[in-house]
Amino acid sequence: MARDLGSIVKMSRREGYALHPKAYKALVKRTTSPGEQHGGGRGQRQKNSQYSLQLREKQKVKRLYGLLEKQFSNLMKEANRKQGQSGEILLQYLELRLDNVVYRSGLAVSRRASRQLVTHGHFTLNGRRVDIPSIRVNTDDVIILRDHSKNNDYFKNIDEVSPINPDVIPSWMKVNRKKFEITITGLPSVEDREPDINEQLIVEYYSR
Repeated sequence: MARDLGSIVKMSRREGYALHPKAYKALVKRTTSPGEQHGGGRGQRQKNSQYSLQLREKQKVKRLYGLLEKQFSNLMKEANRKQGQSGEILLQYLELRLDNVVYRSGLAVSRRASRQLVTHGHFTLNGRRVDIPSIRVNTDDVIILRDHSKNNDYFKNIDEVSPINPDVIPSWMKVNRKKFEITITGLPSVEDREPDINEQLIVEYYSR
């Protein structure tokens, strides 16, 4: 399965946005993009162009959720075919990915980590083992850690590895941390999305 294995810190610096928890400190220390450590640099003249803004927003969100270009483009096409605001629908689709659900539930420290957990087959979806991170969940779906995975050191030490923060668990899911159980109780709203995302710029980019 194709994955983007580039440095998440460098990507975060390029986008000016923490794409991974470990990137926050790096952004505080170094606010310039890679290759611009000494100031200047090619491309600054285009920094404020509309196309540049659209491209960077698309790249930021694509990298935030860990998708490749073709995956992201196909998801945008699907969102455009559905009635409603295509930008909001796109973000809803991204939030409903199984790897994102595991991350947002607090059972993984990052989306990259949650993708690995899903790929290794640690979870069941409605009683069936799953290993595809891009599976989209629906209301009333139940994701549970498989019994044999509970003996894994990662999950045995989950409170140290990924401390729970109830404030970051979105309203559209219910999490039973003791049972490693996630229940989808609704659909993500605009208020549930990641901060500082301008989905309209992404729509405009693909509308060119």
